Amino acid sequence: MEGKRNRAGPGGGGRIDSAIAAETFRALIHDAPLSIVAFDASGIIQLWNPAAERMFGWTAEEALGKPHPIVSEEKQEEFRALREVALKGKTFTGIQVRRRRKDGSPIDISVSTSPLRAADGTITGIMSIITDVTERKKSEETLLRLATAVEQSAEIILITDPSGAIEYVNPAFERITGYHRDEVLGKNPRIMKSGMQDHSFYEELWKTLTRGDVWSGVFQNLRKDGTLYEEEAVISPVRDAGGEVINYVAVKRDVTNERRVEEQLRQAQKMEAVGRLAGGIAHDFNNLLTAITGYADLLLMDLPEGELAHREVLEIRKAGDRAASLTRQLLAFSRRQVLQPKVLDLNQVVTDMEKLLRRLIGENIELVTSLADDLGHVRADPGQIEQVIVNLAVNARDAMPNGGRLLLETSKMEIDESYANRHDPVLPGSYVILAVTDTGVGMDEPTMSRLFEPFFTTKEVGKGTGLGLATVYGIVKQSGGYIWAYSEVGRGTTFKVLLPGEEEVAELAEKEVAYLYPSGGEETVLVVEDEKLVRDLVREILSQHGYDVLEASRGTEALEVSGRHKGPIHLLVSDVVMPGMTGPELARRLTALRPEMGVLFMSGYTDDAILHHGVFEHGAEFLQKPFKASALGAKVRKVLDAHSHETG
Repeated sequence: MEGKRNRAGPGGGGRIDSAIAAETFRALIHDAPLSIVAFDASGIIQLWNPAAERMFGWTAEEALGKPHPIVSEEKQEEFRALREVALKGKTFTGIQVRRRRKDGSPIDISVSTSPLRAADGTITGIMSIITDVTERKKSEETLLRLATAVEQSAEIILITDPSGAIEYVNPAFERITGYHRDEVLGKNPRIMKSGMQDHSFYEELWKTLTRGDVWSGVFQNLRKDGTLYEEEAVISPVRDAGGEVINYVAVKRDVTNERRVEEQLRQAQKMEAVGRLAGGIAHDFNNLLTAITGYADLLLMDLPEGELAHREVLEIRKAGDRAASLTRQLLAFSRRQVLQPKVLDLNQVVTDMEKLLRRLIGENIELVTSLADDLGHVRADPGQIEQVIVNLAVNARDAMPNGGRLLLETSKMEIDESYANRHDPVLPGSYVILAVTDTGVGMDEPTMSRLFEPFFTTKEVGKGTGLGLATVYGIVKQSGGYIWAYSEVGRGTTFKVLLPGEEEVAELAEKEVAYLYPSGGEETVLVVEDEKLVRDLVREILSQHGYDVLEASRGTEALEVSGRHKGPIHLLVSDVVMPGMTGPELARRLTALRPEMGVLFMSGYTDDAILHHGVFEHGAEFLQKPFKASALGAKVRKVLDAHSHETG
């Protein structure tokens, strides 16, 4: 009798028992590492495997037969919309949503959902397979933040392969260098080399990197447009899990402006140091020069012009003038000279100086002026502005030994916040501009960097003090302005002076009395000066002009002299800074007793000291030491005449 066949045997094509299949399905769901959750059509949970318990914290007893607990109130509408999509027979995979655990903490999940069908094909619910992607999401967000930070960084970030070929640059690279990333990808950073760093510099850089160390230093590189910029850089090797270098990453910062500001600070500190020295010696030095030049003037008055003695004394006088000029330059560039600013028409100043400038620069240089209409005015010391123009013209002349063209231009400009930010330390406002341009030899970068440095000169020994441009710088700064130079070797130089605009109408130029023998008088003058050498000189000059001179060495003595003198004292000529009592204090006390008395101050001190003692508070006249005998005589006469007119 033939035995029964095993219908499930090999090659038998039999069916698996349904009970076995159900048990197998339950085991798969129970042991699955992924959360598996099933819902009916209304969203009530029908299946909640152990992985779901571990992932979300609710047990099967807590979840089954209830609405989905992981969906917070504010996410219910989102959950309903997704459920409705699945109930329409659609399957979706890898939908990422945020849900919650039993303890209330958030969890990011990836959900793949498909419809559940009955035997007749009717959709009865949905089943979701859920993966916890919280950590992956954090990593992605971290990478995104990192990428965003790199893209938005103000510093250049550049990545190369091990051979140095560029693989990535951020937008800061494009902004600072002028190169688009497509122009540099695959190329070596050497395309930006300026030639200012030698082979050994780059050799040391690569030695450091190939050792696996981090390199840091400063590059002098060129932008796409050829302009030089300076950048601090840190270059680090990037290694894979096996320790092999797979990339180099460079973080660079453009420090061009910082270096310029630092250089300006160093320059200012140098000038401040020399200025303090100049200010410290100015008083004593000017007193000595006052005596030297003053007595030389007195001798010249008495000596016939043709005599040898007259010529020799004249040389003494000239030497004294040169010494006085040197002192003024020292005080000018250190911004310590006494300024007497007025509202000026800069066009008029340039026009008035044309004849002088043509003689100064010589016939082989063409002088051209281009003056803007409706220029406006500036407030400055006219003598100092003239000195600025003369110094710049002389500088231009020396740069054109074979002739050329000197152009003086004026214009006006409104500087806004944006422009001011790009041209530190300029402040926003209205400015009048003087540009002095030559077609001379020009200057290289090292010369430009020291242009306004005191005692720096490119001229031969004995042909330049190095104070000309330093003086210009000091005058411009003390006048509240700014100065820049633009130059190229072989193509000439332009200096631009910016002076703050002034709304007031320009004052009429006052004609100075310029003669050697000013008219004298018979009035009584009280001279108060603690330096005997200067006091004797002033007494001698005024006596020769016919004045009756009283003298005192200090304020207390002057009060006593005034008290003893029975007649009027028409003028007080006083030093500003004296032991015990200052000149202004003495003037206040004496004019209270003698209202008919005029006041003339004199001093060898600098602007700071004069202003500190309130010399100009009441419009008093002032004479800066050293002075000529004629200047003293003219000033005394001017003050006496003006005061006599005021008092009737």
